[in-house]
Amino acid sequence: MKKLILPFLIVFLSLTGVGFIAQENPLDTILRQLEKYRDRYPQEKVHLHLDKPYYAIGDNIWFKAYLVDAATHELSSISRILYVELINEKDSVKQSLRLPVTGGLTWGDFALSDTLQEGNYRIRAYTTWMRNFGDEYFFDKTIQIGNSISNSVLTEVSYKFIPEGNNEKVEAAIRYTNLAGEPFANKPVSYSVELDFRSLTKGKTITNSSGVATFNFVNNQPFVLKAGKIITRIQLNEKLEVSKTVLVKATNNDVDLQFFPESGNLIYGVRSKVAFKALGSDGLGKTVAGIVFDQNGAEVAKMSSEHAGMGYFAMRPEEGSTYTAKVTFDDGSENTYPLPKPLTEGYAILASTRDSANLAVQVAVSPGVTDTGSFTLIAQANGRVYYASKSTLDKTLFGTTIPKSRFPTGIVQLTLFSPKNQPVAERLLFINHSDQLVFEISASQPASSKREKVKLLINAKTAAGRPVNGSFSVSVIDETKVPFKEVEQTTILSNLLLTSDLKGYVEQPNYYFTDVDEKKQRHLDILMLTQGWRRFVWKNVLSNNFPALAYQPEKNLQISGTITANNGDPVAGGKVTLFSSQGDVLLIDTVTDRDGRFVFENLFFNDSTKFVVQARNEKNRRKVQIELDGLAPQLVTKNKNAADRETNMSSSFIKYLINSRDQYAELRKYGLVNSSILLAEVKIVETKPLVKNSSNLNGAGQADNILTEKDLRYGTSLAQILQGRVAGIIIRNGIAYSMRSMGSSFNGPVPMQIIMDGMYVQPEFLNSINPQDVESIEVLKSGANTPIYGLRGGGGVLVINTKRGERNLAYNTYAAGIVSFKPQGLYTSREFYSPNYDDPKINTKIADLRTTLFWSPSVITDTTGLASVEYFNGDATGTYAVIIEGISVKGEIGRSVYRYHVN
Repeated sequence: MKKLILPFLIVFLSLTGVGFIAQENPLDTILRQLEKYRDRYPQEKVHLHLDKPYYAIGDNIWFKAYLVDAATHELSSISRILYVELINEKDSVKQSLRLPVTGGLTWGDFALSDTLQEGNYRIRAYTTWMRNFGDEYFFDKTIQIGNSISNSVLTEVSYKFIPEGNNEKVEAAIRYTNLAGEPFANKPVSYSVELDFRSLTKGKTITNSSGVATFNFVNNQPFVLKAGKIITRIQLNEKLEVSKTVLVKATNNDVDLQFFPESGNLIYGVRSKVAFKALGSDGLGKTVAGIVFDQNGAEVAKMSSEHAGMGYFAMRPEEGSTYTAKVTFDDGSENTYPLPKPLTEGYAILASTRDSANLAVQVAVSPGVTDTGSFTLIAQANGRVYYASKSTLDKTLFGTTIPKSRFPTGIVQLTLFSPKNQPVAERLLFINHSDQLVFEISASQPASSKREKVKLLINAKTAAGRPVNGSFSVSVIDETKVPFKEVEQTTILSNLLLTSDLKGYVEQPNYYFTDVDEKKQRHLDILMLTQGWRRFVWKNVLSNNFPALAYQPEKNLQISGTITANNGDPVAGGKVTLFSSQGDVLLIDTVTDRDGRFVFENLFFNDSTKFVVQARNEKNRRKVQIELDGLAPQLVTKNKNAADRETNMSSSFIKYLINSRDQYAELRKYGLVNSSILLAEVKIVETKPLVKNSSNLNGAGQADNILTEKDLRYGTSLAQILQGRVAGIIIRNGIAYSMRSMGSSFNGPVPMQIIMDGMYVQPEFLNSINPQDVESIEVLKSGANTPIYGLRGGGGVLVINTKRGERNLAYNTYAAGIVSFKPQGLYTSREFYSPNYDDPKINTKIADLRTTLFWSPSVITDTTGLASVEYFNGDATGTYAVIIEGISVKGEIGRSVYRYHVN
């Protein structure tokens, strides 16, 4: 691993003449500890470039992944396996891919089968190493998937919120139309409202002449039940009823207004910026304006939001005063909000990026601070220190300018340390050198016609004009059918430079990288004042309190485990054989160590491979137990980008859905669709077994009791839920016992064995599992279901299945000394199909209604920065968009959109 580089360790000269001294401590201590942290915990980031912004049932999602070193943005060599998941609105993994990473690059695809429902989905990507540092920094993008093939009804909903007592009545007006926009008038509609999966109300109504049905409900628990859905059933005729579900993102008009004083705190006697963010119940920014008053009613400052509910004002708190903001909203309503109470003593970093060449930095200290020894200022970006200084403070305000050229493009963190070596103030800034890659894209001929062969020439350069050798992904879409706004896209720029380093939701992050001007730079600085950033905690770094690593970087596939005798003793010197029963051919063996451990390393197998492990003891006898290791799955947490969910999904990309329907009909006419999609009038329901992804050796659902996700909503812990809902289970000190084990005479009652996604875990682990992450629990208590687990099943078994996709590792035991299992192998990406109209064998009668005309995840420019791609246009006229993203061998990133017209 690379050691920490200090490109610029300089003396910080004050504009006010404050003298600075060059002592080693505490500055050297801070730098040494930060270097140690960075050396032990190198960070990775991952970005996915998708071929288009939204999809329909029957489509393929094509993507390329760029895995980079967070410090340099050079392609990462830390991990060689990437996980990419498709997650539905219920936070359940519908598809999971395990992809091989070569030189920081990989690509794959998801086929959107007809078993999926239309709705808002997420695509999440991460490495095992990234799991050590929290899922806030995973790639996580919300996408929309519509359905026009089996969908004859479109909906569009609007909401009104009407005060009713202490709550607000929600009035939802849903308009039902066909794909041509014609209303379904005077049709009976039944409905039920669910908030956070709890049933709130149900009823019946009738659509009016415009096809609109109105539903009213009141959320009596707005602080508990935040969002949900309205499930409706519209009766089109005597024999046909269609189910439609609409999203409820909020149940009131409440606005959460928060204030963020520059660098952390308001301080009496110190003038500083105060940023604010106004968020509606739907998570999106709201326009506000108002006035800040002191306790006497005197006006102190005016405030007005500038972008996404954010803005700022400046003020100087006076000793003993308190402050309140009176705010007016778009609808004319008003409310008052208290500002944070100022500190009597404190420190502040006041900074500005307005100068194109320099950062203007001031350090302010309240007059009452007596601890005025040597202060330290650190400026870092991506975990590297680019500026460090030490000063003996003898005034309450001093400042300097720091050349922006010292820092790379991205987030810069300024931290001020007190004489006691404690961080006392922080300020985030964003430096944009506009040094992203530049792509010159040109067609081999200026005019373009339907089904004409297109050759695009790509010339990649740095901003300074140097040719770039790099790896890029190129997508060509028909923008007349797939319209999109660049500010709304998740791009390699907005992701790697901004959101991958920030906790929480950022509304339209690519806004700050599209047509950048002075106004957007100011808005970005306001974002820096309001957004959280915590890849590490300074206090822990300085005290050597580093986090324990639960996961190591995955370099290859491996299968490991333990061989024990029937009495539980490890089997040393036992022979273990691994061979494939399906898929890739493999046959290898090894010998266990003194602890009975074995491992097969450096394996390569695809995701259709099944294995058998056979074990014998040192005397070649097979009466042994095999326990395979498994990597606990990454749990699915709540969607941090929930505000990006689309309420009126069908109407938001109706052109795309109509084309999708026509394309399916065309392919079906020529017998080119192998699908179970039913006729357009038939309602599609996502079917699933009662228990899925089960590791129950008796078979999924073969249990004495089963708790599903619905049963797990009303408890704060699994111990509480099991105690109250499953007869015959007793909880003591957070450990579960079955009634039949309570009478055990040897060493007391036997705890129930817990198996989580195929992994055996300790009984004490029960209360550390979040009920919201569990999809089902299979309770095994009787003699009919526990014998297959041998001695481990003596006290009963709890088989816990979390919300995730295919199991990484679950195995079945058929006889002593032999197990079979199907681990998650490496996915082999399919090849994108693009018709070749120069081939006389191609059926030219089929209408070419493709929305993605071309996709290539592996466009490589040579040392002169040149590359080319070829493909054929479709049958549509209008504007085609060529989208290119990628990275150079030196970690330089770029994105460009080129458009041309088809006649």
